[in-house]
Amino acid sequence: MALFNFVLFYCINLGQWYELAPITAKYFTIFEKFFSMQRESTYREALNDSDNFLPSISVDCVIFGFHDAQLKVLLINFKNTDIWAVPGGYVLLQEDMDDAARRVLWERTSVQDIFLEQFYAFGKRDRVCKEMQEEIFSGLGIPLAADAWVSRRFISVGYYALVDFSKVIPNPDDHLNECGWFRLDELPKMIFDHADILQKALTTLQSRLDYKLVVSNLLPETFTMSELQSLYETILGKKLLRTNFQRKMLGLEILERVEKRFSGRAHKAPYLYRFDMTESE
Repeated sequence: MALFNFVLFYCINLGQWYELAPITAKYFTIFEKFFSMQRESTYREALNDSDNFLPSISVDCVIFGFHDAQLKVLLINFKNTDIWAVPGGYVLLQEDMDDAARRVLWERTSVQDIFLEQFYAFGKRDRVCKEMQEEIFSGLGIPLAADAWVSRRFISVGYYALVDFSKVIPNPDDHLNECGWFRLDELPKMIFDHADILQKALTTLQSRLDYKLVVSNLLPETFTMSELQSLYETILGKKLLRTNFQRKMLGLEILERVEKRFSGRAHKAPYLYRFDMTESE
């Protein structure tokens, strides 16, 4: 999909430069059909070929998005259904589990090099609802055999990530209706135990804010203490006392103070800070 986006970008700009809009549209249609067929073929082959995947193991990625004091989560909606889920996938035999999670993150957001961490394994024996699974495959027009390997018991390893959702274009593929951001207080009904996976990810994120630089990619290189506090308050879902927060953050020794921000006013300008990344190693 990343290659498809690149080709599309190139063709559109080529059409603008040489006024070849009709040709651009023609080749866009060709590329779109080719990549759609390729993805669909790969998806169908995976159903009938368990030899290329780890049996009974999958990954689910809870992708939190933050921007302008809003916290959201990325969800996918399966084709021709009203079923929603957190993005996930199977693990290839020749693939590390962390790499599988990064692949899922890339496929749904086209972003990389951001904080992504494993947080829990979900293994209840009845966590997969076969009726709901059959509905998903029916919506795709793919028959699901009773003994299909994807219908067996699966343990899902959960990962969470935190991105700036204003810089991400959600990326659905041929087996999805939609891939989009939801506020945490407006979540749709989700597949299997995905509501529990999401809640566990949120609880883990909140508990690790002080020990991991999980928020480092959501702020500019330098920021004020009030900007950092606003980010913490949004993730934690509560207001914090300014003096206590500042004392706590400075005590963690993960911040480096730099020059003051010039305000052009008579009152004292706030200090600027940046994360000391060496403290996270």
